[in-house]
Amino acid sequence: MERAYKTMTSAGGGNIALGIIMVVTGITAGVITIVNGARLLRHRKEITF
Repeated sequence: MERAYKTMTSAGGGNIALGIIMVVTGITAGVITIVNGARLLRHRKEITF
């Protein structure tokens, strides 16, 4: 019983850490995408065909 408790504790802690990393990565990717999109829209008048 104690072994299962330790395994569940480490798995739960790992899942929480992974979740936090994924949230931070997702927010970072979203901000970068928004900034790049705004930059493209701002410079679209400079494009000549």
